[in-house]
Order: sequence, then structure tokens, then C-alpha cells
Amino acid sequence: MKIHEYQGKEILRSFGVPVPRGIPAFTVQEAVEAAQKLGGPVWVVKAQIHAGGRGKGGGVKVAKSVDDVKRLAGEILGMQLKTHQTGPQGQKVRRLYIEDGADIQKEYYVSVVTDRATQKVAFIASSEGGMDIEEVAHATPEKIIKVFVDPLTGLTDAQAREIAGGIGLPANSTAQATDVLKKLYRCYMDTDASLVEINPLNRDGKGNIIALDAKFNFDSNALFRHPEIVALRDLDEEDPAEIEASKFDLAYISLDGNIGCLVNGAGLAMATMDTIKLFGAEPANFLDVGGGATPEKVTEAFKIMLKNPKVKAILVNIFGGIMKCDTIATGVITACRAVNLNVPLVVRMKGTNEELGKKMLAESGLPIISADTMAEAAQKVVAAVKKV
Repeated sequence: MKIHEYQGKEILRSFGVPVPRGIPAFTVQEAVEAAQKLGGPVWVVKAQIHAGGRGKGGGVKVAKSVDDVKRLAGEILGMQLKTHQTGPQGQKVRRLYIEDGADIQKEYYVSVVTDRATQKVAFIASSEGGMDIEEVAHATPEKIIKVFVDPLTGLTDAQAREIAGGIGLPANSTAQATDVLKKLYRCYMDTDASLVEINPLNRDGKGNIIALDAKFNFDSNALFRHPEIVALRDLDEEDPAEIEASKFDLAYISLDGNIGCLVNGAGLAMATMDTIKLFGAEPANFLDVGGGATPEKVTEAFKIMLKNPKVKAILVNIFGGIMKCDTIATGVITACRAVNLNVPLVVRMKGTNEELGKKMLAESGLPIISADTMAEAAQKVVAAVKKV
């Protein structure tokens, strides 16, 4: 789950991380009132979408008068903001953040993520803040440092000083940077975040450290512990199909291809998509119905897939372990009749009650194409799409 910059800054502020004053706005009038309340003389008008690169896309502007704030708010609100993370379709701007202007002396980058390889928390930092970290990693990887923190001990003062020194913070900022980094670590751990990123982390002319941006991702499996974070969810920023899928406990992600995939198990779903690509086509979605799928869940999965007008065929790939093949067969038959399926359907089943499931499909009277192996299933669904 993601949240907006202004929401992330409120969380940082609650943990003692310094951030500029700012007020969210949903209308031009609210933006003007926010600027008047902050007092100026310089404000930053920021588009609030769940994507990076807003400045490059024209979604972050500096205003030097309240009239400037009014004009810029009118231009940014409602725009279809395109960044390297939104894709060519862009994302509609529905919220703004009006913030005090900052005295930018030097910008740094810092983020906190979980490193699965070491089973530790990784601080990734760079002297090159304000830029795409991927670009920095590609062009000047030596300017990125990593410090790994043992969750049992937490971020030590020595490690915080190592990060501060590694990105070139001057001595008069080291003490504050150490304090900020330790608070950032506590924020990451206490909120069950999977990513906290500050880009840029600013040092002003007096040597003070302040977070000028805030990006948070949260571990969805831990959200039951954080109703206050769940309340920050902005459904306008999410794919409607993914929202609908979550209501039925389906793991669904939209993709750009034209072959719908219904699979049980995340690993098998990834392998299925890879196999489709191997035979020259593209998956339209990732969809894991899980180990406890019911006929009702399978029917809803079909409905969600078929709402995508690009879907020209569907591949069902099931391994019957916890999930029995006859249960999936019942779901497939029910779904086909419920949605009046009019695209080719390829089904491959292996495992518990496999023969019963296949028999049910064969006797259903539905035009279902059966396959025994994953390669055969992928080849058949790709061929079916080409015929369409």
C-alpha cells in the first residue's frame, strides 16, 4: 500500500523527523487559503499522486505570490500528470500540497528497505539527491552507499555516522543527521513499512537537515495492525480491477498483454506468465486465486479479467494440492456460464482429483481447450489468440 507525500510527511513529523510546514488542498480555493495561512513569501505547489518524477512532469512548481499559487493550482489540479512511473497514460491530479519554500543548500538521498538476502534492514544513501536513484546507480554507482542494520540491535550511532559521512555531510550537520536517521529507522520499523524514501533530504544554509519529500510503501500483510494507515488509502490512485479483486481476496495485478491468467499460487502464476512470453505472447494480468478458492471466487476472477477489453483468451493453470482440481473445474464451469464467456479458454490441471476435474470440464458442453503440460497450454492459448 502507498500513500501521498503529505501523508508521509505527517508520519515522519510524528516520529520527530523535520519536514517543512505544508497544507493539503483539494481545490484552488483551498490552495489559496493554505498559502495565506503559511504566510510565504515563497511556496511550493505540489501535485499529489502515487508516482515519482512529479517535478520533471510539471507537477511541482515554485510560487512567489498568492496569485502565483492560485494560477499554478489551477494548472496542476486536474492535469493528467505523466512521469516515468505513471506510464504514458499518466495519472489525474486530484490533490495538491502547498508547502513552505526551502533554502536548498545541498540535496541528499536516503531510503530504508528490507534486504531479503541478508535478512537485515538496508539504508541506501547518496550524495546525489534530487535525481532518479536508478540513474545514479547506473552512471555513478560509487556515489551510493549501503549500510545493513540488524533488527535485533537497531541502527547504532556509529552506523548513522557512517551513513552521514559516506554521503559527505559536513561535520556541523552530523549530530542532527545521526538523530534524523535513527528516527527514520524507528519510523520504518514501527509502521511496518516496506520502503521509506526521502529524496531529497536537504541541508540548508545553516546546516539544518530537513526532509523535502517522503515516499512510503507498507507491508500489506501488516496493515491489520495499523488502521490509522489503512485510513490513508486513496482508491483514486489504484487500479479499479485490483481494488475489486481485493474484496474477494484475489491477488490481481493488471498487465499490458491480451491473455488472461488464472492460477493458484504466486510462483506458478509467475511461471505461467513467463511461459506465455516464451511462446511469443503477453499476459494481461497476474491473478492468484490462492489455495482456498471457491467456485464463487473463480467466477469473480473471470469477471474481473473480462472487464479488460484487451483480453482475447484466458489460460487457467491449476496445480491441485490444497486446491482440488474438481473444485476449480466447478468454478470454471460456473464462471463460463455466468459471464457468457466469448473468448477462447485453455485449462491445464494437475494434482488432486485431476481426472475428476478433467471429466467435469469435458462433460460440461463448453468449448474448453484442455492441455496436459504448461508448455502445451501456453502454445494452445497463444494459437487461439492468433486465430481471434
